[in-house]
Amino acid sequence: MTLLASNVRVGITGELSVAPVGTAAPTTSISALNAAFVGLGYVSEDGVTETPNDTIENIVAWQRATVVRALTTESFFTFTLTLIETKGEVVELYYKGSTIAVVSAGQWKVEVGAAQSDPRAFVLDVVDGSKHYRTHIGNGEVTERGEIVYASGEPIGYEITITAYADANGVLFTKYADDANWGYS
Repeated sequence: MTLLASNVRVGITGELSVAPVGTAAPTTSISALNAAFVGLGYVSEDGVTETPNDTIENIVAWQRATVVRALTTESFFTFTLTLIETKGEVVELYYKGSTIAVVSAGQWKVEVGAAQSDPRAFVLDVVDGSKHYRTHIGNGEVTERGEIVYASGEPIGYEITITAYADANGVLFTKYADDANWGYS
């Protein structure tokens, strides 16, 4: 048995970036992002949670009431995080389908209506020292939004859940890494 503490990775820092669907995808974990991608800034200390969501339907045999097969009837991934930088791109992403408008010099507004479908491309960069991990979601959308809490001593946070949609080849997202441990030994 080989146990190597140096193979343990920690998501120390990173950033979520957003662009219109169809924006050129990155090609490596460290390649420059297309200029259309805009960084969304700080994320709360809870970081980003990537969650597989699989619905399994068991087929039970009449004899002995045992499971004889399992079917995956639904499979998707979500990414949940709380953005804590208040800036136009974050506000527009949170209030789906809304746009920031200038009212007058130094004054802006966002008219919040019923949520509209607003698919986007996303890139999540995660860095641990010299190791870079990148997730590219070519077509995703904010499908859940948490409460915004205004409280003394707490950052205003915009909790969002992004659902990754499959492309024509069934790919939900692509992960890149410059970590040699991803290779086979």
